[in-house]
Amino acid sequence: TTGMPKGVLYSHRSTYLHAMTILSPNAGNYNFSDKILLIVPQFHVMAWGFPYMCLLTGSDMVMPSLHLQPKAIINILESEQINKANGVPSIWRGVYEEMKNNPPKTKLALEEYLVGGSALSASLIENFEKDFGIKGVQAWGMTETSPLGTASRLQKKHEKLTRKEQLKIRAKQGFEFPGIEMRIIDENGNIAPRDGETMGELQVKGAWVIKSYFKTNSRDNFTDDGWFKTGDVSTIDADGYMQITDRTKDLIKSGGEWISSVALESALMSHSKISEAAVIAIPNEKWSERPLATLVLTNESSTVSSEELKEYLSKDFAKYQIPDQYITIKQIPKTSVGKFDKKEIRRLYAEGKL
Repeated sequence: TTGMPKGVLYSHRSTYLHAMTILSPNAGNYNFSDKILLIVPQFHVMAWGFPYMCLLTGSDMVMPSLHLQPKAIINILESEQINKANGVPSIWRGVYEEMKNNPPKTKLALEEYLVGGSALSASLIENFEKDFGIKGVQAWGMTETSPLGTASRLQKKHEKLTRKEQLKIRAKQGFEFPGIEMRIIDENGNIAPRDGETMGELQVKGAWVIKSYFKTNSRDNFTDDGWFKTGDVSTIDADGYMQITDRTKDLIKSGGEWISSVALESALMSHSKISEAAVIAIPNEKWSERPLATLVLTNESSTVSSEELKEYLSKDFAKYQIPDQYITIKQIPKTSVGKFDKKEIRRLYAEGKL
């Protein structure tokens, strides 16, 4: 976890209801003919829902053990004829880059990969599908939702949209599953409209959303009317597709205006010279906070200037949203499950070690 550890209480009922729902076509879409590679380690929330689903459907499970480097994962995909898989975006970004540089001799059986933990960029979805015919599916969940709450699959009404419009939807975290309810609460404490623009804290309740934490009477994370406060800042559009714009602790407030670090990271990682990007808030005397971007380049011999990146971002962001500083590093610190560890990035920056 990137926060303080807490104990989450599940029931057999909630685990069963979750498994029955997630294996359905609009969610995970699993059946007895699937062979699923569980790249996410079993101590992570995204992984421990899978054994129940696989047992119910008769799907085969393949565990990679310690073999989590791109080449090793590709070898498992080939040798075991995997057709479904899960993982965090950083894993799939590495697999894509390895396949791009060293294309497999035969076409993989892999049809799609389910991603959680952090945002799957539209550029990675597009490139993986265009180059290798492999579909990326964005999902969202938390330990407290044991685990999945949404997935982003296109519906029949989206078939007539352009490729770009479809990608924009697929990069969202998706619509809630039956058994889950979502709402956005704005900064004034009101329920926000489902317009895809109004941001606020995402709150959820449902058949497998926790009601309390283990050995504590604290209700700080719960509303009086029974909703769980996720800590995610999100929007929901008219079709019910939720998109996380940030975590409340990672949102940047500059000169009284909110800036989404997630949106900036996704845009930066669509740049051809950038492999990974993590954005944090740093103190600023005039504006209170400003965004700082840490970058890993796709090629160590590459260079990219701040001016080039500012111009690249200016297509989609207002001037005040664009970072002033860009720091190139060899590797972005990550948690044990592959999320960007922004706590560690902030510490390194504060200590002058970036």
